[in-house]
Amino acid sequence: MQKKRVLIIDDDSRNIFALKATLQSKGFACLSCLNAQEALNLLKTDEEIDAILIDMMMPDMDGYEAIPRIKNLDNRKDTPVFSVTAQAMVGDREKCLRAGATEYIAKPIDVDRLLQLLSRI
Repeated sequence: MQKKRVLIIDDDSRNIFALKATLQSKGFACLSCLNAQEALNLLKTDEEIDAILIDMMMPDMDGYEAIPRIKNLDNRKDTPVFSVTAQAMVGDREKCLRAGATEYIAKPIDVDRLLQLLSRI
């Protein structure tokens, strides 16, 4: 069985490192981008991506701007996008979902919850 491929978009390489280590130990293949524009360029290709984890607070283009752009790509309409954010205030989940996120995960990440969400892809 082929490993599920997860794209991690985060401007903090430490977050990418931690997420990659966790997901790879659970059998996922991981790609990463340090900004949304780099991710959009990758997502416009035929690169196989089963799910996307995107940090909502990034310079230049944040997740709220990037998610609709990702969802507007013909080849990514059905790709699940999970917003990952340190913002866990009332209304943040709804704001992420309105932007087009499939689901919302607060930082620090609950690994069991993340794996539960990824098990559905």
